[in-house]
Amino acid sequence: MPRKKKAEVQTEITDVEKVAKKEEIKETSEIEQTSEKTEKKEKTAEKKEKKSDPNMLVPVDDYIKYGAYLGTKVITAHMKQYVYRRRADGLAIFNTTLSDQKLKEAITLISKYDPADILICCKRRAGWNALQLLSKITGIKVFTKKYPAGIITNLNLREFFEPRLMFIIDPWLDKNPLKDAVQVNLPIVSICDTNNVTLNISAVIPCNNKSNKSIGLICHTIAKEYCKAKKIEAEIPSVEDFIGPDVI
Repeated sequence: MPRKKKAEVQTEITDVEKVAKKEEIKETSEIEQTSEKTEKKEKTAEKKEKKSDPNMLVPVDDYIKYGAYLGTKVITAHMKQYVYRRRADGLAIFNTTLSDQKLKEAITLISKYDPADILICCKRRAGWNALQLLSKITGIKVFTKKYPAGIITNLNLREFFEPRLMFIIDPWLDKNPLKDAVQVNLPIVSICDTNNVTLNISAVIPCNNKSNKSIGLICHTIAKEYCKAKKIEAEIPSVEDFIGPDVI
């Protein structure tokens, strides 16, 4: 049997590579389409199972629209009580009725304090835009990025001040301000995802705390209700303004 020329072999290899590439693209496309269909089915199922209660602070549709109802694949013993079920892909889904009740309780607690008595801390970049806007509207002091260690515990610091309430976005990422707040016995409000531990948290807001959309929705609601409770005359920007640009 005559041996094939080098050029013929190279052509055959190229053809095989092209076919393999086409199959890979086709397979990827099918996976993406399946994923999109699954996502749509899950959202549709959630809407059917959880009809909006007119007494809810945030409509169920908004919890779903902004992804606040989605937890992680990890569910701690502390957060299990707030989980409704798991999706087909393993992600936890929050009980939005419970989330809304806990959000109301958190806002009631926050509204007992004047802006000068509250400190908000957020290390996660996804929350910076929402919290800076919340601070601008309400006058509440906010620390994003890095928390100044000892600012509420070390009397010798020039920036030292004594808040009466701490609000954090993630008990794990914001563990340093959480530790200081516990040390000086402050009540603590925190957004908690399904992978969080709620030890020392006075008021838990159970929802997605990884996404700028979810954090934006929660901060928009807090700003609106806090201004109402404290009779602060301010124009509340839209949820989209609180969300800001997408964070990678």
